[in-house]
Amino acid sequence: MALGVLDDGATMAVMIQRKKIDSVPRGEHVPTADHRIVMYGVSWDAFEAFLALRGDARPRVTYSRGALELMSPSSDHEIIKKRFAACIEAYFNQLGITYEGVGEWLIKRAPDASLEPDECYMLHTKKDRPDLAIEVVWTSGGIDKLKVYQTLCIPEVWFWIDDKVTVHVLTDAGYETRTKSALVPDFDFSLVGEMLALPNLSDVHRALRERLPIAK
Repeated sequence: MALGVLDDGATMAVMIQRKKIDSVPRGEHVPTADHRIVMYGVSWDAFEAFLALRGDARPRVTYSRGALELMSPSSDHEIIKKRFAACIEAYFNQLGITYEGVGEWLIKRAPDASLEPDECYMLHTKKDRPDLAIEVVWTSGGIDKLKVYQTLCIPEVWFWIDDKVTVHVLTDAGYETRTKSALVPDFDFSLVGEMLALPNLSDVHRALRERLPIAK
């Protein structure tokens, strides 16, 4: 248990859980792991105060009903994210789909949930929340982000984990795991794996231009 004092004099009691080396999956190179801290007993007001103090700096945040996760992504995490996003955007461009990439947009639903996706998109028109979010799971643990996305009512979430992409489509009963996207049903998820195998992002963009040329 730790106590923190906010600018208005309020005291915030939190439990801090650091990720132990023992909890890193066998075979994972620990120095490349994402750095994550989870704090419990954090009120929404305390969360908003933390955001005000943080400004545009990192770490990345996820909030779920009193639990606050701070995560600083590793370079490997960010490389996967960039290539994943490049595949999605190349596909949208080829099909002529109107979209807006809104990156690590801080999405909120007071007083219950908030997070910053690895990448997210609005399709066709601007909205108050994204249609599609993507998440790269490089280091396990922390808050269950799919539950947070459900609270935020995000229509579709794609997770990359262990070299595979899983698709989660929001229904009245919660998220359903599917083999195809409801938003872009013809998207070839094997393309993501192929692009991750290339030496660098420049090669990824060249390969995508050949595989998914923009129609003239």
